[in-house]
Amino acid sequence: MPYLFLALAIVCEVFATSALKACDGFTRLAPSIMVVCGYAAAFFFLSLALRHVSIGVAYAIWSGAGIVLISLAAWLVYGQRLDVPAMLGMGMIVAGVAVIQLFSRATQA
Repeated sequence: MPYLFLALAIVCEVFATSALKACDGFTRLAPSIMVVCGYAAAFFFLSLALRHVSIGVAYAIWSGAGIVLISLAAWLVYGQRLDVPAMLGMGMIVAGVAVIQLFSRATQA
């Protein structure tokens, strides 16, 4: 269950970050509300995940998955492109998260 909460936190954070571009410096109401609600939900779910997952591991997963997913969202929604070094760097982030999950004993709170 803690990893479900972490996944929900990541999805909410990606949703909020995607809306952040659309809110145009908080000058557009609907996207601004989406940003505030998305980040509030993200931190709520992260706090639930942190009951059982160590904060370092949770943050590594949060940030790694968030980077990859927000890049995918930016490509799909805003047409932003990534070059090869950016994709390689994200691949290394994903590999790092996988190493933590598969081999680290520091995954429990």
